[in-house]
Amino acid sequence: MASSHLLIEDYAGVTVVTFTDSSILDAATIDQIGKDLYHLTDVQNKQKLVLDFTNVKFLSSHALGVFMTLQRKANAIKGVMVIAALRKELMKVFSLTGLDKLFKFYPSDTAALESFGVRLS
Repeated sequence: MASSHLLIEDYAGVTVVTFTDSSILDAATIDQIGKDLYHLTDVQNKQKLVLDFTNVKFLSSHALGVFMTLQRKANAIKGVMVIAALRKELMKVFSLTGLDKLFKFYPSDTAALESFGVRLS
């Protein structure tokens, strides 16, 4: 199911999605990422999602729309989606668009997992 653009791992019921590309700009790539992400909520009913942006340096506005849709889909199944390890430059994009109020942000995937009560040893 998952494309080569995503690494999907499960930690005690929390799904961590790590973007493997440094740039999420291409429309076809974003569409595939969207399908893979929506599969997590629509088909697999994953309710606890962490999007790990450790590798991401560039992001298009089209990708922001995918993340907003994923947030709505997670909310619809009484789930929670959080963002981890977002670079300062990308955080500015979220702030300028007002999306910083829509999402919860954590400095690392470890911190995001801890917000769900999962401790990595």
